[in-house]
Amino acid sequence: MPNNSESESIKAYDFPERVASYDADMDLMHPNRSKMVEIALEVFPFDPETSFTALDLGVGTGFFSHAVLRRFPNCRVIAVDGASSMVEMAKVRLGAQLNRVDFRVGEFRLLKRLLPAGDKGELVYSSYALHHLTAEEKLGVTRDALNFLKPEGWFLNADLIVAADQHMKARIQKIRVEGIVRRAAGRDSRFTDTASTRRFLDDLEAREQDKPLTLSEDLQILREAGLENASAFWVEYREAVTGGFK
Repeated sequence: MPNNSESESIKAYDFPERVASYDADMDLMHPNRSKMVEIALEVFPFDPETSFTALDLGVGTGFFSHAVLRRFPNCRVIAVDGASSMVEMAKVRLGAQLNRVDFRVGEFRLLKRLLPAGDKGELVYSSYALHHLTAEEKLGVTRDALNFLKPEGWFLNADLIVAADQHMKARIQKIRVEGIVRRAAGRDSRFTDTASTRRFLDDLEAREQDKPLTLSEDLQILREAGLENASAFWVEYREAVTGGFK
């Protein structure tokens, strides 16, 4: 039997495989993920050589932060996530960039506890994370995030939205499911046809307690939180990049 330290080492070697598996699932279910990050990077008004501090709300496997750290080699990132296992996967992805990342494990619903009063920065960003919150929780987290921002700092969110009209929602979901089946091309037993794909997605969303809002609701929350100039920079079906500056 391996001792505890050996067991931890074995688990550590599994992280690259888990990152690859997670990314493969994201590519199947969210093929616009890379595009959404690119849109956000275009919106950021920073010169590539600028030195600044950013806050990643829900770092996950580090996909968004990896792009930010590459684009802006003099920035540093405070990376928040409630799951230590996700933080470990982010560390694998970020590799040599880790010296510029400050990981803080904890619920971003309790962001004030994770950000001492002296912590201030120029940028807050998030991807595929805030839709797990209720509207009230999202408003609170956004307000806390804006308190972190210095004047003229930016807030960007790449995330899921939902159609207000039920018929439109059903149509978009049909397009979504058909796209996953097409991209899987019979290589994944979870997505062999529309019925199996729908079952998988329903179960996944129930487990993760997804609570996406409409685009207008998301923009209203940003404005109530203090971003009077809140805008949608990109929208496609059930995904959007929104934000503004303080």
